[in-house]
Amino acid sequence: MKKILIINANYYDNITNKLVGSSYKILKKNKFKISLINVPGVFEIPITVRKNIKKFDAFIALGCVIRGKTPHFDLICKSTFESILNLSITYNKPIGNGIITAFNINQAKERCGLIKSDKPNKGLEATKAVLSILNNGPKKI
Repeated sequence: MKKILIINANYYDNITNKLVGSSYKILKKNKFKISLINVPGVFEIPITVRKNIKKFDAFIALGCVIRGKTPHFDLICKSTFESILNLSITYNKPIGNGIITAFNINQAKERCGLIKSDKPNKGLEATKAVLSILNNGPKKI
């Protein structure tokens, strides 16, 4: 049975609880062994993946960053996203990026399902991406 670690940056816990719930539901349905680690913010996600890289087959990174009045948003998002990508490539492990980046709280609520919207739940999207990688091996053509 494949093991997946969900890393939840729970700074905006009302947002990320919806992401975790969506991710957990589809993983459980597909019979994965699921673990969860909560971290205070998205910047802590890459080091948490790195510390657990040998223990799990895949990772789901969940969180929310909302733009403020300083460049902090850009710096945190860029460094976190690059680190996640580098870890995935370096260790050949899928890491689903379900981190919401929003201009305001309403956008974040739309992207997690707290507000009815045509925008998909980012936790569900990230989980489906990981499942696609895990389930799609080479096929003879």
